[in-house]
Amino acid sequence: MSPHAQPAGPHAPAASAEPHEAGTQALRQFVTFHVDRETYAVPLAEVQEIIRLPEMVDVPLAPASLAGLANLRGAVLPVTSLRRLFSLPDRPHDDATRVVVISQGTPLGFVVDRMASVVTSDAAEIEGTEGLRATIDTSMLSGMIKRAGSMIMIIDPARLLQRGGPAAGRRADRAEGSVLDVPGAAGTAPVSDEIQLVSFELAGQEYALPIADVQEIVQVPDQISAVPNAEPQVIGVITLRDRLLPLVSLRMLFGLAEAPLSDQSRIVVVSWEADGQPRSVGIVTDTVKEVLRVARAIVDPLPDLFSGSGALREVEAICRIDQGRRLVSILSAERLFDTATLPDGAGALTGDTTMTQDERTLDARTAEEEQFVVFRLAEEEYGVPIEAVQEIVRVPEQLTRVPRTPRFIEGVVNLRGSVLPVVDQRRRFALPETERSDRQRIMVFLIDGVRTGFIVDSVSEVLKIPRAVIAPAPDLAQDEGSAVDRIANIAEKNRIILMLNVGRLLNRREVADLRQAA
Repeated sequence: MSPHAQPAGPHAPAASAEPHEAGTQALRQFVTFHVDRETYAVPLAEVQEIIRLPEMVDVPLAPASLAGLANLRGAVLPVTSLRRLFSLPDRPHDDATRVVVISQGTPLGFVVDRMASVVTSDAAEIEGTEGLRATIDTSMLSGMIKRAGSMIMIIDPARLLQRGGPAAGRRADRAEGSVLDVPGAAGTAPVSDEIQLVSFELAGQEYALPIADVQEIVQVPDQISAVPNAEPQVIGVITLRDRLLPLVSLRMLFGLAEAPLSDQSRIVVVSWEADGQPRSVGIVTDTVKEVLRVARAIVDPLPDLFSGSGALREVEAICRIDQGRRLVSILSAERLFDTATLPDGAGALTGDTTMTQDERTLDARTAEEEQFVVFRLAEEEYGVPIEAVQEIVRVPEQLTRVPRTPRFIEGVVNLRGSVLPVVDQRRRFALPETERSDRQRIMVFLIDGVRTGFIVDSVSEVLKIPRAVIAPAPDLAQDEGSAVDRIANIAEKNRIILMLNVGRLLNRREVADLRQAA
Protein backbone atom coordinates (compact mmCIF):
# COMPACT_ATOMS: atom_id res chain seq x y z
CA MET A 1 0.00 0.00 0.00
CA SER A 2 1.41 3.41 -0.96
CA PRO A 3 -0.37 6.25 0.88
CA HIS A 4 1.67 8.77 -1.06
CA ALA A 5 0.18 7.76 -4.43
CA GLN A 6 -1.80 10.48 -6.19
CA PRO A 7 -5.57 9.95 -6.52
CA ALA A 8 -6.95 9.22 -9.97
CA GLY A 9 -9.48 12.08 -9.85
CA PRO A 10 -9.95 15.51 -8.26
CA HIS A 11 -10.35 15.74 -4.49
CA ALA A 12 -13.91 16.91 -3.81
CA PRO A 13 -16.24 16.32 -0.85
CA ALA A 14 -17.57 12.77 -1.07
CA ALA A 15 -21.17 13.77 -0.51
CA SER A 16 -21.22 15.90 -3.64
CA ALA A 17 -19.13 13.75 -6.00
CA GLU A 18 -20.51 14.01 -9.54
CA PRO A 19 -19.67 11.79 -12.54
CA HIS A 20 -17.59 13.38 -15.31
CA GLU A 21 -17.53 12.69 -19.02
CA ALA A 22 -14.35 10.66 -18.58
CA GLY A 23 -15.23 7.80 -16.28
CA THR A 24 -11.82 7.66 -14.64
CA GLN A 25 -12.17 11.23 -13.43
CA ALA A 26 -15.19 10.25 -11.33
CA LEU A 27 -13.11 7.74 -9.37
CA ARG A 28 -11.80 8.53 -5.91
CA GLN A 29 -9.29 6.65 -3.78
CA PHE A 30 -9.50 6.07 -0.05
CA VAL A 31 -7.32 4.52 2.64
CA THR A 32 -9.48 2.19 4.75
CA PHE A 33 -8.93 0.88 8.28
CA HIS A 34 -10.77 -0.78 11.15
CA VAL A 35 -11.76 0.64 14.53
CA ASP A 36 -13.57 -1.90 16.67
CA ARG A 37 -15.95 -3.79 14.30
CA GLU A 38 -16.44 -0.98 11.81
CA THR A 39 -14.53 0.02 8.67
CA TYR A 40 -13.67 3.65 8.00
CA ALA A 41 -11.98 5.55 5.20
CA VAL A 42 -10.14 8.82 4.64
CA PRO A 43 -9.35 10.32 1.23
CA LEU A 44 -5.96 9.11 0.05
CA ALA A 45 -4.96 12.65 -0.88
CA GLU A 46 -5.23 13.63 2.81
CA VAL A 47 -2.93 10.84 4.04
CA GLN A 48 0.71 11.82 4.51
CA GLU A 49 1.93 8.43 5.76
CA ILE A 50 1.05 5.44 7.92
CA ILE A 51 3.38 4.53 10.80
CA ARG A 52 3.63 2.13 13.69
CA LEU A 53 2.64 3.41 17.11
CA PRO A 54 5.55 5.70 18.16
CA GLU A 55 6.83 6.53 21.62
CA MET A 56 4.62 9.33 22.93
CA VAL A 57 4.69 12.04 25.58
CA ASP A 58 1.56 12.35 27.72
CA VAL A 59 0.12 15.86 28.06
CA PRO A 60 -1.57 16.57 31.42
CA LEU A 61 -5.17 17.79 31.46
CA ALA A 62 -5.36 17.47 27.67
CA PRO A 63 -8.58 16.38 25.92
CA ALA A 64 -9.27 12.71 26.68
CA SER A 65 -8.98 11.85 23.00
CA LEU A 66 -5.31 12.89 22.83
CA ALA A 67 -3.09 9.80 23.05
CA GLY A 68 0.07 11.92 23.28
CA LEU A 69 2.74 13.81 21.36
CA ALA A 70 5.36 12.09 19.21
CA ASN A 71 8.47 13.15 17.31
CA LEU A 72 8.01 12.70 13.57
CA ARG A 73 11.35 13.45 11.93
CA GLY A 74 11.84 16.65 13.90
CA ALA A 75 8.20 17.77 13.93
CA VAL A 76 5.83 17.46 16.89
CA LEU A 77 3.00 15.07 15.97
CA PRO A 78 -0.21 15.16 18.05
CA VAL A 79 -1.71 11.66 18.09
CA THR A 80 -5.43 11.21 18.75
CA SER A 81 -7.25 7.98 19.61
CA LEU A 82 -10.19 7.31 17.29
CA ARG A 83 -11.59 4.90 19.86
CA ARG A 84 -11.88 7.71 22.39
CA LEU A 85 -13.31 10.09 19.83
CA PHE A 86 -15.92 7.48 18.99
CA SER A 87 -16.65 6.81 22.70
CA LEU A 88 -15.40 3.24 22.40
CA PRO A 89 -13.48 1.45 25.18
CA ASP A 90 -9.68 1.48 24.95
CA ARG A 91 -7.96 -1.76 23.96
CA PRO A 92 -4.33 -2.84 24.28
CA HIS A 93 -2.20 -1.90 21.28
CA ASP A 94 -0.64 -4.74 19.31
CA ASP A 95 1.46 -5.27 16.19
CA ALA A 96 -1.50 -4.37 14.00
CA THR A 97 -2.03 -0.96 15.61
CA ARG A 98 -1.16 1.90 13.28
CA VAL A 99 -1.18 5.70 13.23
CA VAL A 100 -2.62 7.33 10.12
CA VAL A 101 -0.87 10.69 9.63
CA ILE A 102 -2.87 13.28 7.75
CA SER A 103 -1.78 16.71 6.62
CA GLN A 104 -3.88 19.69 7.68
CA GLY A 105 -1.18 22.31 7.39
CA THR A 106 0.71 20.46 10.12
CA PRO A 107 0.87 16.67 10.52
CA LEU A 108 -1.73 15.05 12.78
CA GLY A 109 -2.04 11.36 13.62
CA PHE A 110 -4.98 9.08 14.48
CA VAL A 111 -4.62 5.70 16.14
CA VAL A 112 -6.54 2.90 14.40
CA ASP A 113 -6.87 -0.78 15.34
CA ARG A 114 -5.58 -2.12 12.03
CA MET A 115 -5.25 -1.14 8.40
CA ALA A 116 -7.41 -2.58 5.62
CA SER A 117 -6.53 -1.47 2.08
CA VAL A 118 -6.66 1.30 -0.51
CA VAL A 119 -10.00 1.24 -2.32
CA THR A 120 -11.21 3.02 -5.44
CA SER A 121 -14.83 4.14 -5.65
CA ASP A 122 -16.91 5.96 -8.24
CA ALA A 123 -19.51 8.60 -7.47
CA ALA A 124 -22.38 6.12 -7.72
CA GLU A 125 -21.02 4.19 -4.70
CA ILE A 126 -20.75 7.26 -2.46
CA GLU A 127 -23.76 8.57 -0.57
CA GLY A 128 -24.18 11.50 1.81
CA THR A 129 -24.92 11.17 5.53
CA GLU A 130 -28.44 12.60 5.47
CA GLY A 131 -30.75 10.26 7.30
CA LEU A 132 -27.85 8.01 8.27
CA ARG A 133 -28.30 6.19 11.54
CA ALA A 134 -25.01 4.98 13.02
CA THR A 135 -23.55 4.29 16.42
CA ILE A 136 -21.21 7.29 16.15
CA ASP A 137 -21.82 10.99 15.67
CA THR A 138 -22.34 11.48 11.94
CA SER A 139 -21.00 15.05 12.14
CA MET A 140 -17.53 13.53 11.75
CA LEU A 141 -18.51 11.80 8.49
CA SER A 142 -18.64 13.18 4.97
CA GLY A 143 -20.31 10.16 3.35
CA MET A 144 -20.61 6.38 2.97
CA ILE A 145 -19.13 3.97 0.46
CA LYS A 146 -21.81 1.40 -0.38
CA ARG A 147 -20.44 -2.01 -1.28
CA ALA A 148 -22.15 -5.36 -1.60
CA GLY A 149 -22.59 -6.70 1.91
CA SER A 150 -20.75 -3.82 3.61
CA MET A 151 -20.60 -0.07 4.11
CA ILE A 152 -17.48 2.01 4.70
CA MET A 153 -17.87 5.30 6.59
CA ILE A 154 -15.84 8.18 5.12
CA ILE A 155 -14.26 10.36 7.81
CA ASP A 156 -13.92 14.09 7.17
CA PRO A 157 -10.46 14.90 8.62
CA ALA A 158 -11.27 18.58 9.18
CA ARG A 159 -14.42 17.75 11.17
CA LEU A 160 -12.57 15.06 13.06
CA LEU A 161 -9.97 17.60 14.15
CA GLN A 162 -12.69 19.90 15.44
CA ARG A 163 -14.04 17.09 17.60
CA GLY A 164 -10.57 16.15 18.83
CA GLY A 165 -9.55 19.72 19.56
CA PRO A 166 -9.61 21.66 22.80
CA ALA A 167 -12.69 21.75 24.97
CA ALA A 168 -13.83 25.36 24.78
CA GLY A 169 -14.42 27.09 28.08
CA ARG A 170 -13.19 24.20 30.20
CA ARG A 171 -11.18 26.63 32.31
CA ALA A 172 -12.46 30.03 31.26
CA ASP A 173 -11.83 31.39 34.73
CA ARG A 174 -8.11 30.67 34.65
CA ALA A 175 -5.60 33.23 35.88
CA GLU A 176 -4.76 35.85 33.28
CA GLY A 177 -1.08 35.75 34.21
CA SER A 178 1.28 36.66 37.02
CA VAL A 179 3.91 39.20 37.89
CA LEU A 180 6.97 37.30 39.06
CA ASP A 181 8.98 38.57 41.99
CA VAL A 182 12.39 38.23 40.38
CA PRO A 183 15.20 40.75 39.98
CA GLY A 184 14.71 42.87 36.89
CA ALA A 185 11.22 41.58 36.09
CA ALA A 186 8.88 44.16 34.55
CA GLY A 187 6.88 46.02 37.16
CA THR A 188 8.93 44.73 40.11
CA ALA A 189 11.82 46.21 42.02
CA PRO A 190 15.04 44.23 42.43
CA VAL A 191 15.12 42.20 45.61
CA SER A 192 17.96 43.88 47.48
CA ASP A 193 17.82 42.07 50.81
CA GLU A 194 17.94 38.55 49.38
CA ILE A 195 20.32 36.56 47.22
CA GLN A 196 19.72 33.45 45.13
CA LEU A 197 22.08 30.50 45.30
CA VAL A 198 22.42 27.17 43.52
CA SER A 199 23.42 24.63 46.16
CA PHE A 200 25.10 21.29 45.51
CA GLU A 201 26.67 18.49 47.50
CA LEU A 202 30.23 17.29 47.54
CA ALA A 203 31.38 14.44 49.82
CA GLY A 204 28.47 15.11 52.18
CA GLN A 205 29.19 18.85 52.46
CA GLU A 206 26.90 21.51 50.99
CA TYR A 207 28.28 24.28 48.80
CA ALA A 208 26.63 26.97 46.70
CA LEU A 209 27.31 29.47 43.92
CA PRO A 210 25.47 32.74 43.29
CA ILE A 211 22.85 32.06 40.64
CA ALA A 212 24.22 34.95 38.56
CA ASP A 213 27.47 32.95 38.09
CA VAL A 214 25.66 29.78 36.96
CA GLN A 215 24.97 29.57 33.24
CA GLU A 216 23.21 26.23 33.36
CA ILE A 217 23.18 22.78 34.94
CA VAL A 218 23.45 19.74 32.69
CA GLN A 219 23.80 16.00 33.03
CA VAL A 220 27.18 14.35 32.65
CA PRO A 221 27.49 13.03 29.07
CA ASP A 222 28.62 9.51 28.22
CA GLN A 223 31.71 10.75 26.38
CA ILE A 224 34.32 13.11 27.86
CA SER A 225 37.50 13.82 25.86
CA ALA A 226 40.70 13.73 27.91
CA VAL A 227 43.18 16.64 27.73
CA PRO A 228 46.88 15.63 27.52
CA ASN A 229 49.21 16.90 30.27
CA ALA A 230 46.32 18.46 32.16
CA GLU A 231 46.20 19.00 35.90
CA PRO A 232 44.68 16.07 37.86
CA GLN A 233 41.50 18.02 38.60
CA VAL A 234 40.78 18.55 34.88
CA ILE A 235 38.59 15.63 33.78
CA GLY A 236 38.54 16.65 30.12
CA VAL A 237 36.41 18.62 27.69
CA ILE A 238 32.93 18.19 26.24
CA THR A 239 31.02 19.91 23.45
CA LEU A 240 28.16 22.04 24.74
CA ARG A 241 26.17 23.73 21.96
CA ASP A 242 29.07 23.77 19.51
CA ARG A 243 31.61 25.10 22.02
CA LEU A 244 34.29 23.24 23.96
CA LEU A 245 33.75 23.26 27.72
CA PRO A 246 36.52 22.14 30.10
CA LEU A 247 35.34 19.98 33.00
CA VAL A 248 36.92 20.22 36.45
CA SER A 249 36.35 17.77 39.30
CA LEU A 250 35.53 19.79 42.39
CA ARG A 251 36.46 16.79 44.52
CA MET A 252 39.98 16.76 43.09
CA LEU A 253 40.22 20.56 43.27
CA PHE A 254 39.41 20.42 46.98
CA GLY A 255 41.71 17.45 47.61
CA LEU A 256 38.86 15.05 48.39
CA ALA A 257 38.74 11.35 47.56
CA GLU A 258 37.58 10.52 44.05
CA ALA A 259 34.12 9.01 43.57
CA PRO A 260 32.61 7.40 40.47
CA LEU A 261 30.11 9.46 38.49
CA SER A 262 26.48 8.44 38.95
CA ASP A 263 23.03 9.33 37.64
CA GLN A 264 22.91 12.01 40.35
CA SER A 265 26.13 13.71 39.21
CA ARG A 266 25.66 17.08 37.53
CA ILE A 267 27.80 19.61 35.69
CA VAL A 268 27.36 23.17 36.94
CA VAL A 269 28.48 25.53 34.17
CA VAL A 270 29.92 28.69 35.76
CA SER A 271 31.08 31.87 34.06
CA TRP A 272 33.11 34.87 35.08
CA GLU A 273 35.34 37.53 33.53
CA ALA A 274 39.13 37.54 33.66
CA ASP A 275 41.21 40.29 32.05
CA GLY A 276 38.10 41.54 30.31
CA GLN A 277 37.43 38.18 28.64
CA PRO A 278 34.54 35.80 29.41
CA ARG A 279 35.41 32.37 30.77
CA SER A 280 33.24 29.29 31.23
CA VAL A 281 34.06 26.04 33.04
CA GLY A 282 31.94 23.04 34.00
CA ILE A 283 32.42 21.83 37.56
CA VAL A 284 31.38 18.25 38.29
CA THR A 285 29.45 17.82 41.54
CA ASP A 286 28.01 14.80 43.34
CA THR A 287 24.47 16.17 43.04
CA VAL A 288 22.67 19.50 42.71
CA LYS A 289 20.36 20.06 45.68
CA GLU A 290 18.32 23.25 45.58
CA VAL A 291 17.90 26.80 44.35
CA LEU A 292 17.88 28.89 47.52
CA ARG A 293 16.60 32.41 48.13
CA VAL A 294 18.16 33.57 51.39
CA ALA A 295 18.29 36.83 53.31
CA ARG A 296 21.61 38.66 53.16
CA ALA A 297 21.42 38.94 56.93
CA ILE A 298 22.25 35.25 57.33
CA VAL A 299 25.22 35.37 54.93
CA ASP A 300 28.55 36.08 56.68
CA PRO A 301 32.00 36.58 55.14
CA LEU A 302 34.53 33.87 55.81
CA PRO A 303 36.15 34.40 59.24
CA ASP A 304 39.60 36.03 59.14
CA LEU A 305 41.12 32.96 60.76
CA PHE A 306 40.44 31.01 57.55
CA SER A 307 40.52 33.68 54.85
CA GLY A 308 43.88 35.04 55.98
CA SER A 309 45.63 31.68 55.54
CA GLY A 310 44.62 31.36 51.90
CA ALA A 311 43.65 27.72 52.45
CA LEU A 312 39.97 28.43 51.78
CA ARG A 313 40.35 31.22 49.23
CA GLU A 314 37.62 29.63 47.04
CA VAL A 315 35.02 30.10 49.80
CA GLU A 316 33.61 33.63 49.73
CA ALA A 317 31.04 33.44 52.53
CA ILE A 318 29.07 31.15 54.82
CA CYS A 319 25.26 30.99 54.77
CA ARG A 320 23.53 30.09 58.04
CA ILE A 321 20.20 28.33 57.37
CA ASP A 322 17.77 26.93 59.97
CA GLN A 323 19.23 29.14 62.68
CA GLY A 324 22.74 27.96 61.99
CA ARG A 325 22.01 24.25 62.02
CA ARG A 326 22.71 24.09 58.28
CA LEU A 327 25.84 25.80 56.99
CA VAL A 328 26.37 26.32 53.26
CA SER A 329 29.76 27.41 51.92
CA ILE A 330 29.33 30.00 49.15
CA LEU A 331 32.04 29.69 46.51
CA SER A 332 33.51 32.32 44.24
CA ALA A 333 33.69 31.23 40.60
CA GLU A 334 36.52 33.67 39.92
CA ARG A 335 38.60 32.36 42.83
CA LEU A 336 37.96 28.70 41.98
CA PHE A 337 39.99 28.85 38.78
CA ASP A 338 43.22 30.51 37.81
CA THR A 339 46.06 29.75 35.42
CA ALA A 340 47.35 27.08 37.80
CA THR A 341 43.99 25.33 37.82
CA LEU A 342 43.51 24.82 34.08
CA PRO A 343 45.89 23.16 31.62
CA ASP A 344 48.03 24.99 29.07
CA GLY A 345 45.79 26.16 26.26
CA ALA A 346 42.66 26.03 28.38
CA GLY A 347 42.30 29.78 28.02
CA ALA A 348 41.21 29.16 24.46
CA LEU A 349 38.62 26.71 25.69
CA THR A 350 37.22 29.17 28.19
CA GLY A 351 37.04 32.11 25.85
CA ASP A 352 40.29 33.88 26.88
CA THR A 353 41.14 34.87 23.28
CA THR A 354 40.02 37.42 20.73
CA MET A 355 36.70 36.23 19.34
CA THR A 356 36.71 34.75 15.87
CA GLN A 357 33.87 35.20 13.40
CA ASP A 358 32.64 31.68 14.25
CA GLU A 359 32.60 32.56 17.95
CA ARG A 360 30.68 35.77 17.26
CA THR A 361 28.18 33.70 15.28
CA LEU A 362 27.85 31.28 18.20
CA ASP A 363 27.35 34.16 20.62
CA ALA A 364 24.59 35.50 18.38
CA ARG A 365 23.07 32.01 18.39
CA THR A 366 23.23 31.99 22.20
CA ALA A 367 21.14 35.16 22.20
CA GLU A 368 18.49 33.15 20.39
CA GLU A 369 18.20 30.72 23.31
CA GLU A 370 15.94 30.58 26.35
CA GLN A 371 16.89 29.15 29.72
CA PHE A 372 14.60 26.69 31.49
CA VAL A 373 14.52 24.63 34.65
CA VAL A 374 13.63 21.09 33.56
CA PHE A 375 11.84 18.72 35.93
CA ARG A 376 10.09 15.37 35.74
CA LEU A 377 6.57 14.25 36.58
CA ALA A 378 5.74 10.59 36.03
CA GLU A 379 7.56 9.67 32.80
CA GLU A 380 7.53 13.11 31.17
CA GLU A 381 9.81 16.15 31.15
CA TYR A 382 8.53 19.67 31.78
CA GLY A 383 10.22 23.05 31.63
CA VAL A 384 9.58 26.46 33.16
CA PRO A 385 11.47 29.69 32.40
CA ILE A 386 14.30 30.07 34.88
CA GLU A 387 13.18 33.59 35.79
CA ALA A 388 9.82 32.18 36.95
CA VAL A 389 11.47 29.96 39.59
CA GLN A 390 11.86 31.75 42.91
CA GLU A 391 13.57 28.81 44.59
CA ILE A 392 13.72 25.03 44.77
CA VAL A 393 13.68 23.29 48.16
CA ARG A 394 13.44 19.80 49.54
CA VAL A 395 10.07 18.37 50.55
CA PRO A 396 9.87 18.40 54.35
CA GLU A 397 9.05 15.23 56.24
CA GLN A 398 5.72 16.65 57.32
CA LEU A 399 3.34 19.22 55.85
CA THR A 400 0.47 20.78 57.78
CA ARG A 401 -2.81 19.86 56.09
CA VAL A 402 -5.52 22.49 55.87
CA PRO A 403 -9.14 21.26 56.16
CA ARG A 404 -11.72 22.00 53.48
CA THR A 405 -9.22 22.74 50.73
CA PRO A 406 -9.05 21.11 47.28
CA ARG A 407 -7.51 17.66 47.20
CA PHE A 408 -4.50 18.74 45.15
CA ILE A 409 -3.35 21.11 47.95
CA GLU A 410 -0.97 18.94 49.93
CA GLY A 411 -0.72 21.37 52.83
CA VAL A 412 1.38 24.30 54.04
CA VAL A 413 4.99 24.57 55.23
CA ASN A 414 6.94 27.19 57.13
CA LEU A 415 9.53 28.55 54.71
CA ARG A 416 11.80 30.91 56.64
CA GLY A 417 8.98 32.40 58.65
CA SER A 418 6.40 32.56 55.84
CA VAL A 419 3.52 30.17 55.28
CA LEU A 420 3.90 28.50 51.88
CA PRO A 421 0.92 26.57 50.43
CA VAL A 422 2.10 23.45 48.60
CA VAL A 423 0.38 21.80 45.63
CA ASP A 424 0.90 18.15 44.68
CA GLN A 425 1.54 18.61 40.97
CA ARG A 426 0.76 14.96 40.18
CA ARG A 427 -2.74 15.38 41.59
CA ARG A 428 -3.12 18.75 39.88
CA PHE A 429 -2.36 17.09 36.52
CA ALA A 430 -4.52 14.03 37.36
CA LEU A 431 -1.47 11.72 37.25
CA PRO A 432 -1.06 8.52 39.31
CA GLU A 433 0.17 9.25 42.83
CA THR A 434 3.55 8.08 44.05
CA GLU A 435 5.31 7.68 47.37
CA ARG A 436 7.52 10.45 48.71
CA SER A 437 11.22 10.15 47.86
CA ASP A 438 14.48 12.02 48.44
CA ARG A 439 14.53 13.13 44.80
CA GLN A 440 11.28 15.08 45.03
CA ARG A 441 11.52 18.86 45.25
CA ILE A 442 9.23 21.83 45.85
CA MET A 443 9.48 24.45 43.10
CA VAL A 444 8.33 27.86 44.33
CA PHE A 445 6.53 30.23 41.94
CA LEU A 446 4.66 33.50 42.39
CA ILE A 447 1.15 33.13 40.93
CA ASP A 448 -1.24 36.05 41.04
CA GLY A 449 0.61 37.46 44.05
CA VAL A 450 0.65 34.17 46.00
CA ARG A 451 3.95 32.37 46.60
CA THR A 452 3.11 28.74 45.91
CA GLY A 453 5.12 25.53 46.05
CA PHE A 454 4.62 22.67 43.58
CA ILE A 455 5.88 19.17 44.40
CA VAL A 456 7.62 17.55 41.40
CA ASP A 457 9.26 14.14 41.11
CA SER A 458 12.74 15.55 40.51
CA VAL A 459 14.54 18.58 39.10
CA SER A 460 16.79 17.43 36.26
CA GLU A 461 18.78 20.39 35.01
CA VAL A 462 18.93 24.02 33.98
CA LEU A 463 18.97 23.96 30.19
CA LYS A 464 19.45 26.51 27.42
CA ILE A 465 17.19 25.66 24.49
CA PRO A 466 17.36 27.33 21.05
CA ARG A 467 14.21 29.25 20.23
CA ALA A 468 14.27 27.54 16.83
CA VAL A 469 13.19 24.21 18.38
CA ILE A 470 10.42 25.75 20.53
CA ALA A 471 6.95 25.97 19.01
CA PRO A 472 3.42 26.66 20.28
CA ALA A 473 1.65 23.58 21.60
CA PRO A 474 -0.62 22.01 18.97
CA ASP A 475 -4.30 22.82 19.45
CA LEU A 476 -5.04 19.14 20.06
CA ALA A 477 -2.60 19.10 22.98
CA GLN A 478 -4.33 21.72 25.08
CA ASP A 479 -7.61 23.19 26.13
CA GLU A 480 -8.15 26.93 26.50
CA GLY A 481 -6.61 27.07 29.96
CA SER A 482 -3.89 24.48 29.49
CA ALA A 483 -0.65 25.21 31.34
CA VAL A 484 1.28 23.61 28.45
CA ASP A 485 1.60 26.45 25.97
CA ARG A 486 4.81 25.51 24.12
CA ILE A 487 6.73 22.39 23.11
CA ALA A 488 10.52 22.05 22.87
CA ASN A 489 11.34 19.35 20.34
CA ILE A 490 15.07 18.49 20.64
CA ALA A 491 15.11 16.04 17.75
CA GLU A 492 18.79 15.07 17.88
CA LYS A 493 18.34 13.84 21.47
CA ASN A 494 14.83 12.48 20.87
CA ARG A 495 13.49 14.69 23.68
CA ILE A 496 10.14 16.45 23.84
CA ILE A 497 9.87 18.89 26.75
CA LEU A 498 6.47 20.33 27.66
CA MET A 499 6.85 24.03 28.45
CA LEU A 500 4.56 25.33 31.18
CA ASN A 501 3.09 28.80 31.52
CA VAL A 502 3.40 29.34 35.28
CA GLY A 503 0.55 31.85 35.28
CA ARG A 504 -1.81 29.12 34.06
CA LEU A 505 -0.90 26.45 36.61
CA LEU A 506 -3.86 27.58 38.73
CA ASN A 507 -7.06 29.43 37.92
CA ARG A 508 -8.47 32.31 39.94
CA ARG A 509 -10.69 30.12 42.11
CA GLU A 510 -7.76 27.86 42.95
CA VAL A 511 -5.55 30.84 43.78
CA ALA A 512 -8.27 32.02 46.17
CA ASP A 513 -8.23 28.58 47.81
CA LEU A 514 -4.46 28.88 48.25
CA ARG A 515 -4.80 32.33 49.82
CA GLN A 516 -7.25 30.86 52.29
CA ALA A 517 -4.92 27.94 53.04
CA ALA A 518 -2.03 30.33 53.67
